[in-house]
Amino acid sequence: MNSAMNNSLIKLKQLFFFGSGLVLLSGCWTPSDEVDFAGFPQNGDVFLDGFSGGLEYLPFAGSKLNAFQVDDEVFYQGTASMRFDVPNGDDPDGNYAGAIFPDFGGRDLTGFDAITFWAKGNSATTIDEIGFGNYFGDNEHLVTILGLRLSTSWQKFVIPIPDPTKLSREQGLFWYSTGAKPAGLAGQGYTFWIDELQFEKLGTVAQPRPAIMNGADVEETSFTGSSPSVIGLTQTFNLADGTNQTVSAAPSYFSFSSSNGSVATVNELGVISVLGQGTTTITASLGGVPASGSLILTSTGAFDAAPTPTRSADNVISIFSDAYENNPVDFFNGYWTFSTTQGQDDLNIAGDNVIRYTALNFVGIEFKAPTVDASNMTHFHVDLRTPEGIDPGDFIRVELGDFGPDNAFGGGNDVSGSVTFGSSSLRTDEWISLDIPLSSFGLGSRGNLAQIIFVTDGTVQELLVDNMYFYSE
Repeated sequence: MNSAMNNSLIKLKQLFFFGSGLVLLSGCWTPSDEVDFAGFPQNGDVFLDGFSGGLEYLPFAGSKLNAFQVDDEVFYQGTASMRFDVPNGDDPDGNYAGAIFPDFGGRDLTGFDAITFWAKGNSATTIDEIGFGNYFGDNEHLVTILGLRLSTSWQKFVIPIPDPTKLSREQGLFWYSTGAKPAGLAGQGYTFWIDELQFEKLGTVAQPRPAIMNGADVEETSFTGSSPSVIGLTQTFNLADGTNQTVSAAPSYFSFSSSNGSVATVNELGVISVLGQGTTTITASLGGVPASGSLILTSTGAFDAAPTPTRSADNVISIFSDAYENNPVDFFNGYWTFSTTQGQDDLNIAGDNVIRYTALNFVGIEFKAPTVDASNMTHFHVDLRTPEGIDPGDFIRVELGDFGPDNAFGGGNDVSGSVTFGSSSLRTDEWISLDIPLSSFGLGSRGNLAQIIFVTDGTVQELLVDNMYFYSE
């Protein structure tokens, strides 16, 4: 690492996960909303030939800590650039590169309309996520571009600010996160450079087109006491070169409204509080411009919870249930290729955690660290509920997957099996409790179970799931 990296402008701090939060060993002071300040520096510089004062470098936990350095040999103009060495996917020191560059003193960026930079790679590649507004805090002004494509030649990139008036004391000046390509343990690392990184007033960021729910009019059912969120928040601008640039924008940029406040209200973070029975339409605007898309939310009233399990915990291996201690789960929705399914374990109704899937065709739940030894179990239990009318061709297929002794997918010893439940087994807006003998899945082994998969091929598109566990009878 060259000497430019050793100056006092850049400080490397280790990050550790504690529970579900990030803990900085070196604390930082965040300005209070209750304090009156004279103002913050109106400085848009991040990295030109070096870093502007106050900037810090904080890598993400699990990333390669030395993936970033200042390069005084390769640059767009001036004397130096930011160099990022993305590690191979199997690098023991970190299998991806990612960090934030905050100024915890805060800056007034209301006079700018975009953050701009020049970038190139040592090969044509893609940066997975890049933007500003991340400071390991509330990130209330987070902005992200997904899949930024680089070539081997220097190009200028523009990330527009959804609403500059919100950035009167912004701390998150720049952040990125990206991994080896292609994804996976065999993925190859690469290098990319960024130069002339700054906030600018271009005057050519025009025609704002905000959107919620990805611009679609989405209909969902819910229950009194639930707290779903408005998703698919974007802002699109037309740039000087005629292209349209879309960014993912934090909810705090938007102003939300509900057409029926007795059914539901929405706070500044886009979190909906469902208060009663009925239908309301959630809409939004950004900077006074109405956002395309809406959420038409129908509350069916009080939530009818799934039956509370009564089996002894000594005879249960639980995957998802408030009644037991659950086995660690890697994910409740792998968002696998060709899956259209949205949602995961994100529904909490008056303290009752429920999995909710929408746009369901198939979805995978995986628990490979560790896998489950169900050799001494006899049954698999799950409670399912759909609000949809049941047609004769509707079905839900439950699949189990065992990774074999190597505990790895695709190791040559994987086995799987399934049981299908047709329309006669399903009910509209009623919980059905399935107790399936494990012998019905036809598995040759169940000592390393790692996946539960629900398949409907779109015949059933909305599904609530609760109380998934293996048990012996």
